[in-house]
Amino acid sequence: MAARWEARADLVVVGTGVAGLTAALRARELGLRVLVVTKAAGDDGNTRWAQGGVAVVMEDQHDPGDSVARHVEDTLTAGAGLCDDAAVATIISDGPAAVRRLRDRGAVFDAKPDGRLERTREGGHSAFRVVHAGGDATGAEVERALLKATVDGRVPLLENHVAVDAVKTPLGAVAGLLVLDGNGVPGVLTAPAVLLATGGLGQMYQATSNPSVATGDGLALALRAGAVAADVEFIQFHPTVLYTGRGARGRCPLVTEAVRGEGAVLVDATGARVMKGVHPLEDLAPRDVVAAAITRHMAQGPGGVDDHVFLDATALHDMATRFPTVHAACAAAGVDPAVDPIPVAPAAHFACGGVVSSVDGRTGVTGLYAVGEVARTGLHGANRLASNSLLEGLVCGTRAAEAVAADLAVGFIAPARAVDAVLPTAPVADRDMLQRVMSRYAAIGRDAEGLAVVGSVLDVSTVDKQLESRELVEDAALTTAARALIAAAQQRTESRGCHVRTDFTERSPSWQRTQLVRLTPTGQPVLADPVLADPVLAEGVA
Repeated sequence: MAARWEARADLVVVGTGVAGLTAALRARELGLRVLVVTKAAGDDGNTRWAQGGVAVVMEDQHDPGDSVARHVEDTLTAGAGLCDDAAVATIISDGPAAVRRLRDRGAVFDAKPDGRLERTREGGHSAFRVVHAGGDATGAEVERALLKATVDGRVPLLENHVAVDAVKTPLGAVAGLLVLDGNGVPGVLTAPAVLLATGGLGQMYQATSNPSVATGDGLALALRAGAVAADVEFIQFHPTVLYTGRGARGRCPLVTEAVRGEGAVLVDATGARVMKGVHPLEDLAPRDVVAAAITRHMAQGPGGVDDHVFLDATALHDMATRFPTVHAACAAAGVDPAVDPIPVAPAAHFACGGVVSSVDGRTGVTGLYAVGEVARTGLHGANRLASNSLLEGLVCGTRAAEAVAADLAVGFIAPARAVDAVLPTAPVADRDMLQRVMSRYAAIGRDAEGLAVVGSVLDVSTVDKQLESRELVEDAALTTAARALIAAAQQRTESRGCHVRTDFTERSPSWQRTQLVRLTPTGQPVLADPVLADPVLAEGVA
């Protein structure tokens, strides 16, 4: 089916999270014609569900001895040897200025009576450096401020339009974006630059902290456009998602890590400490360590419970005011955190890898940019440090907009008439089946046999379909993302960060390297040779 309508811009931003809106606002300030497109409503992205805050070392207000250098060190430690040192240093150094810009755009952070920002501590951090808003509603406040600035700045927002494919010139440069409206009518947004800020892929699993829109659309679109992805095997499972009973599906309420930062501890049904002796930081160890420890504890069955543990926050006397979102979710589940330990279990939370991009959002495809969770800048490595994601979105969103403006100014990208856009055909698996096998065999604790089962199930159950609806676009994206993860996870015969192999339990020095993934002409993700995939980008990830 060919496109039926067309609109034009200098830059099309896909996604309304912190990274996308930050980029759109900065591009508008630079004089670019910007159009933001989202497949749902403007406030339906991942950002509003972020609870903890923004990890940042502000120049004039931080713990004694804390510094940007210590924040960098904590990030590199959490990343388990796979971070890009230069990217980490750049993004974290730019953090204070990014937070100031966000506050200038109207975001209100929690402050002390003297006006200094309140700070908390989360897993993997060596200091109290996470600034927050609304107690545990930082993402909601960030999104509110950016959406309001978007409206006030007259940045057009096209809602209920799903991005399907990059439209390219005969020479392979991006010339726009093929989209579907809510009725399945295709159209083209013509632009020399398309910025993907589509978030993650938590819906690849049965239980996740992500909203229903997190289906990996941007990753799949970029791969189909010829970009490469990296670190896709590293999916962070948040250790403490509210347990609401066996068979929980879809988005589950998050219990922010900051609750542990304020003193709550993980226990089993007998009251025994789960993290005692597991790691020097105990309950504030990096997320991969805590999630894996909980999983092992549940498998071993101490305390008589095999599908969840408990977060004891009864010593926190101000839960309702300090963590109102968590308190409300607990109350809805019939739990009073002041009296009862909170039942929790790990759930899919954050994709540490994604489309290979620079800190300025540039990918290996001319005119295609990527920022936020959909991108792999090298900040997160094998495991994301808590609350570095909002920081990355703020910093890289700004830098990407400036990169697009610079590329336009020098003619590296230029307006071009798009070729005729036709809806693509891609492999599609049944979503329920995919979620079940991924949750069973490719979550925390993987082995060769289980990964082979997933691969076989996906191979025999996928059907090539034309992507003529939002549901098909999403299901095709989940299929591509799952296949990419399986390919990389099977090859990585070690345990590192979020990638835990029960048949290869140790970290191997020979595996301190990133794997690249590309698509074959038939739409099958395969591991790519770093040099052949992209000589320039490969320098930072080989």
